[in-house]
Amino acid sequence: MAKLAEQAERYEEMVESMKQVAKLDVELTMEERKLLSVGYKNVIGAPRASWQIMSSIEQKEESKGYEHNVKLIKDYRQKVEDELTKICGDILTIIDEHLIPFSVLQLSGSGEVTVFYYKMKGDYFRNLAEFKTDQERKEAAEQSLKGYDAASATANTDLPSTHPIRLGLALNFSVLYYEIMNSPERACHLAKQAFDEAISKLDTLSEESYKNSTLIMQLLRTISLSGPLICQKMAAVRIIQKVKNPSQQRLLSIEAFSHVMLRLKS
Repeated sequence: MAKLAEQAERYEEMVESMKQVAKLDVELTMEERKLLSVGYKNVIGAPRASWQIMSSIEQKEESKGYEHNVKLIKDYRQKVEDELTKICGDILTIIDEHLIPFSVLQLSGSGEVTVFYYKMKGDYFRNLAEFKTDQERKEAAEQSLKGYDAASATANTDLPSTHPIRLGLALNFSVLYYEIMNSPERACHLAKQAFDEAISKLDTLSEESYKNSTLIMQLLRTISLSGPLICQKMAAVRIIQKVKNPSQQRLLSIEAFSHVMLRLKS
């Protein structure tokens, strides 16, 4: 049913179907894990995009002094944030109450399974940290860090450096450091380390794995090469940190990172 829902692009139903499978407390197959992951990525994708658009509009209206419009946008944005909170809480509950206890804590799953679930945990706490503020943002960031740390501990011992999940973990971990924790130096270091460890092992990959891995490696390389440019922008990052409005803070952060990416491509 989940595969049919995916083909029909009915992702809410796809997620509901996979939630029922996850709650059976059985080890999910690789295909089932992929269906669960893809389902939630698509379900959360639209409201995440909506939040970013609203934040951009809010910032523009605020700069014009249109306080009434800003209030309306904030109220509407809160609805989207409530939706995002529910989606993230939903999958995190599944991970914590079913997937990790059965496949990880009971040691029935492989290293790949462990990395997959802890990476997902890090991802969705990072998604929460994107729009939360103050203490809630701090707590979400800390939980995301714990998830990525747990995933990395297993990935570094159980998965080859070229494994797509290990590479994807390094990429998302770098994003956490850059976008959420305002630590571009650590983001670049992590990305460079992951790229360097994988590049020497590319000749061991099959054609299919080669395509999957090199795509992520290109992104890691872009981040790692941006180190000097990002460090030049540390003053801008410090200014960003002083901006109290969370939507403005994120927009400035994205703008700075986009500038670095454009410099690299030129």
